[in-house]
Amino acid sequence: MASPRYSLGYVHHRAVPRILLLLPTATYRASDFMAAAAVLGVDVVVGSEHRQAMAGSMGDRAVVVPMGSPDAAVEAIVALHHRTPLDGVLAVDDQGIVVASRAAERLGFPHNPPDAVAATRDKVVMRERLGAASLPQPSYRIVPAGADEALACADIGYPCVMKPASRSASQGVIRVDDAAQARAAASRIRAILGDCPEPVVVERFVPGAEVAVEGLLVNGKLEVLAVFDKPDPLDGPFFEETIYVTPSRQAASILADVETITAQAAQAMGLREGPLHAELRIGTTGVVTILELAARSIGGLCSRSLRFGVGVSLEEVIIRHALGMSLDGLTREARAAGVMMLPIRSAGVLVEVRGLERARAVEGVAGVEISIPLGRDVVPLPEGDRYLGFIFARGETAHEVEEALRRAESCLEVELRGAPHGRPVRHH
Repeated sequence: MASPRYSLGYVHHRAVPRILLLLPTATYRASDFMAAAAVLGVDVVVGSEHRQAMAGSMGDRAVVVPMGSPDAAVEAIVALHHRTPLDGVLAVDDQGIVVASRAAERLGFPHNPPDAVAATRDKVVMRERLGAASLPQPSYRIVPAGADEALACADIGYPCVMKPASRSASQGVIRVDDAAQARAAASRIRAILGDCPEPVVVERFVPGAEVAVEGLLVNGKLEVLAVFDKPDPLDGPFFEETIYVTPSRQAASILADVETITAQAAQAMGLREGPLHAELRIGTTGVVTILELAARSIGGLCSRSLRFGVGVSLEEVIIRHALGMSLDGLTREARAAGVMMLPIRSAGVLVEVRGLERARAVEGVAGVEISIPLGRDVVPLPEGDRYLGFIFARGETAHEVEEALRRAESCLEVELRGAPHGRPVRHH
């Protein structure tokens, strides 16, 4: 990151800055953000939906923030600020980003416009804003509850991708190739949504390689932190992501288009400050298409694959930005890096994951973490929304990293209980 691009206009005044971290109960990311704050010497207030077990002794270092009720959540944050002033508000996951932007606006901190953040959480509004800016995106139709999704698919042409308007992590995202598949997929999506009458977005499937962009917006300017290749084809019928590797092996001209379109998409959505995560497809003719844009950093534990400067984590970069601290010299490390999100291939109760030590011993592997506790249900896509775990690797080239991730994953054997006919399931 080049220092001339960073003049935030807001810098905290206390010797020890104080930040409110909105940490949903189900987030993977609490420990990484807390560790980053400790490295930076930042005081942390934890905001979550439920009262913390140690809240009685933590005072105003723990506060209940009802993220499902944004008005009440913002008032709780403002009241906290009046008691013990804050220097920043930061949401670590999708669930809190609208609340964080509204609270930061009220308190005068750097922030994205709340309506822009809300637009990233609604695929209908996202498609409309990207379309209004004439950005390359899939042809699409919006299908309200009760209407026939198959008719919309026929209108734009098969193959199509059907998805709920509000879900993330590929939950409910299904490719369909004909009317029968479209009707079956619509039933599954409506079952996932339950009583929620939200629309379904139907998009023309875009073939080609997929990349992910990790970026940071400062005063409306995008700094691309990393571009990840996704070497496993994402052709459906479900879209469970597996391997991310950076730096990208795409041609420089393609990467230039990826950066330009991502920046234009952020501008079209109205985003100006903070982390950004985008998903794009590179068509067979080299045309870059924007699929998704989120006003948050990369999900799960994937951020552990990124380091900046001398071992600085992505979470440290994000906290620095939220507090107006210096970002000088924070370029991504020179070595290649990557992560594998371990897929869930069948449903059941997690009994055991064998081979962890063999996987960790693979050359280039930097860590293996199973993120679902033993004894818990595991649910594959499209109904599921979590990964079994993560493998991290580093190497001299992206190819070396990819191979290390694949070798480590081949060492693992997953045992589930609750398979059809009552037999355990063991799979690699």
